[in-house]
Amino acid sequence: MQITVKNSILELVQGDIVHQEVEAIVNAANTTLLGGGGVDGAIHRVAGPELLEHCKKLGGCNTGDAKLTPGFRLKARYVIHTVGPVYRDGKGKESALLASCYQRSLEVAKENQIKSIAFPSISTGAYRYPLHEASRIALDSITHFLDEHESPEIVRFVLFGEEAFQTYRQTLLEISRKHP
Repeated sequence: MQITVKNSILELVQGDIVHQEVEAIVNAANTTLLGGGGVDGAIHRVAGPELLEHCKKLGGCNTGDAKLTPGFRLKARYVIHTVGPVYRDGKGKESALLASCYQRSLEVAKENQIKSIAFPSISTGAYRYPLHEASRIALDSITHFLDEHESPEIVRFVLFGEEAFQTYRQTLLEISRKHP
């Protein structure tokens, strides 16, 4: 499923982010950037030990921020590492921090002239962010960015599992009414 937002394509696919043929994939990392479980572990395994060695030099990453590394053995040329918030009760800064993950990742992509980027569903695994709320924040953040910028040309959400795909699909259908 895809929609056009200004000059960009925003699309959803179900699959594994490590196999995407885009210029950059986004890693839902932890603050150390030294690998972990889920998407983070999968990216580190496929990219190889060079990614870990490069990440050791970055000094970690704050929640809501993003940092760029080479993709090493991945199909993607770059990895943009971002740290999502751990969901507690939704009454704190979780939504602003999650939105910042998408905003900062897109800013890093734009600064590096990256034309195609793939995102996972940040913070919805081990960090327990409710999927429907996270999809709304993610897609709203990205459509807002694309409304105001010329790139990236392709923004892809790669969703692992049917539930995540269907949730993002429903949210994108709601948003597409604003971007016919």
